[in-house]
Amino acid sequence: MTHAPQNLVILTGAGISAESGISTFRDAGGLWEGHHIEDVASPRGFARNPELVHHFYNLRRAQLPQVAPNAAHLALDALERAWLLARRGQFLLITQNVDDLHERAGSQHLVHMHGELRKLRCTACETVLDWSGPAHPHTPCPACARPGGTLRPDIVWFGEVPYNMDLCLRALLSADIFCAIGTSGLVYPAAGFVETARENGRACRLYEINPTPTGLFDEVIAEPASGGVARFLRRLGIA
Repeated sequence: MTHAPQNLVILTGAGISAESGISTFRDAGGLWEGHHIEDVASPRGFARNPELVHHFYNLRRAQLPQVAPNAAHLALDALERAWLLARRGQFLLITQNVDDLHERAGSQHLVHMHGELRKLRCTACETVLDWSGPAHPHTPCPACARPGGTLRPDIVWFGEVPYNMDLCLRALLSADIFCAIGTSGLVYPAAGFVETARENGRACRLYEINPTPTGLFDEVIAEPASGGVARFLRRLGIA
């Protein structure tokens, strides 16, 4: 006897933010906004040239007020509220994106696995601070009692462990529906999410919303996020 779906896990990637005008992670030449990835998204790059790294993320942070959540962000907020109200199950939205568009759309049950542009972390005491303006290599940590405590972007760089992995895996192990939106899902650890959901013993339904399907999922909506999420809600009987 099959059970009614109760637990829903969503994973979003760069494709959903791209529709709001935020640049995707890298272009065809392997560059990110004209920079080599290792120069602006690795601990080694930060150690070598912290001024460049801070400048790079200062520009990304300054871009945020110029963009707004799109229809897909708003639909996911509506999905969260409707799901929790009608199904009385669990809902978790996992994003690979470092912008704040999901929050501004209203999402509550949300984790940023790669960190957030509007946060900085102390290199000495590990305090995480909300931050909306520019930062520099010698910006002091206001919470740090140790000498030399300075701030870095609270972004998970290459070679670092994504945030909230235990929470994400617990949710996937109890998921009845897993949907990946605007992400290739081909890079670990996110690449392992679909297999974790597939093998969790709950006959989890696997959806992908992606103009270029990966072939990893059972049900595909081959559209950009804004239209695809609306179609996904209709399939769930919510819209």
